[in-house]
Order: sequence, then C-alpha cells, then structure tokens
Amino acid sequence: MADIVLFDMDSGFRAQLIERHEFFVQHARLRLLDQFTDDAISEDADRAADESWERRGEYFDPNSDDPGDGVEAAYEDGVWRYQLLTDLRDSVRMIIIAGFFHEWEKNLRQWLVDQIKHWHSGDAIKDKIWTAKIEEIFELLESFGWPLKSMPWFSDLDACRLIVNVFKHGDGPALNNLAKRFPNFIDHPFSSFEQEISKSWMKPSHNYLKVTDDDIDRFNSAIVEFWKGVPENVSQSQVDNPPGWFLKALEKG
Repeated sequence: MADIVLFDMDSGFRAQLIERHEFFVQHARLRLLDQFTDDAISEDADRAADESWERRGEYFDPNSDDPGDGVEAAYEDGVWRYQLLTDLRDSVRMIIIAGFFHEWEKNLRQWLVDQIKHWHSGDAIKDKIWTAKIEEIFELLESFGWPLKSMPWFSDLDACRLIVNVFKHGDGPALNNLAKRFPNFIDHPFSSFEQEISKSWMKPSHNYLKVTDDDIDRFNSAIVEFWKGVPENVSQSQVDNPPGWFLKALEKG
C-alpha cells in the first residue's frame, strides 16, 4: 500500500502565511502603536493641562478663588490624560497581539482541515479540529515527528497564547498559569515590596497584565518561526501515536 501524504505545506502557501502575518504586525505598529510614543503622550498630557488651566481661568475670581487650586487641578487633569493615553497604548499592544495570534490559530486549524479533507470525507474531524484546545492541536503536530515544544521559540508562542487568553477572559486558569510560568508579564504594583508584603496581597490579576513593544517582536518572531518549521509534508508512516481525540473523531466518519 502506498505511503500517502497526509499533510502538505506548499512552499508558496507557507510564504504567503508569513507575508500576511508580517504585514499585519508591521502596519499595525506603524498605523496604530507608533502614535503612542512617550514624547507624544507627554505632549498631549501637557496640552490637556494647559487647556484645563485656560478653561478654569475664564471663571477665576481673584476675590474668592485660590490660584493654587487651579494650578493643582490643571496638573491633575494632565496626569489623568497621561494615564488614559498610557492605558490606551497598553490596550493597543494587546489588541495587536491578540489579532495576529488569533489569525495564526485560525490559519493553522484551516490548514489542517483542508489537508484532512483530501483523504477523509467525514465532518466529525473537521468539527473537532475547530473545537479542540490549542494544546491538543500541538499534540497532533508533535505526532508528525515535529518536536515543536522543544523548539527555542515555543515558550514565546505559549506565553503569547496565555496572554491572549488572560486579555480575553480576565482572571482564571490562564492567569494563574501565566503567573506561574511567565511571571514577568504580571506587573504587580507592589512587586518591589514583595519581601515586606504578605503573599496574600500579591495575588495576580488581569489588571496587572503587561506587555512591551519588545514582546510584540518576540511573539511575532515565534509565529514566523512556527510557520517556517511546519514540516513540508507528512506521510502516513511518519505519524506516530496520534492523540486519542484525533483518532476518535476520524472513527466517527
């Protein structure tokens, strides 16, 4: 019996996946994130403070008002604008990361479905590919003889997965897993006083999730390396001990 090819990664398709991903990241940063430089945020905050002072000056009564109160209020308005803009920058970073991660995941599942339909006509496996946890998809890929979990970039891809889950769902298992395995992404406000503060006060929260521009670069690189590493073709004889969920879905027809 011929040793049929079950999964094929066409070189042109691989290049297209990488190009689409890199285009997304490059232009998302250029058109969205690059507006939020430290200088731009500071200038906007200073302008908000100046505008606040001017507005308050219109109603200033030298006989009853303390000019110091107006100065302080304008300063606080500037600080508030600075906080709003930095929070928005953090959200934009997370939106970019979530956007390219979800696109990667959808492309991966669609590729698997498209390959399987060449040699299996049942709908159960297609439905299972789309509903399986991403960890289960990783198990399937490793059964191809591709040890992706031992690749140097895999920890960045896995951290990205957990970060996106925390961004979407908030507190929960993904947050606890992230705090345990990748605590550098949890920026607790009292982390510098960890030795003096009870651990009960140091519980992780989705509010403390923190990523940087460098993290975007690392996650971007991990996804590129993933697509580069997908085996060019996987024959039936190469698939070793596929996961049980995959075999059960195939048996359903």
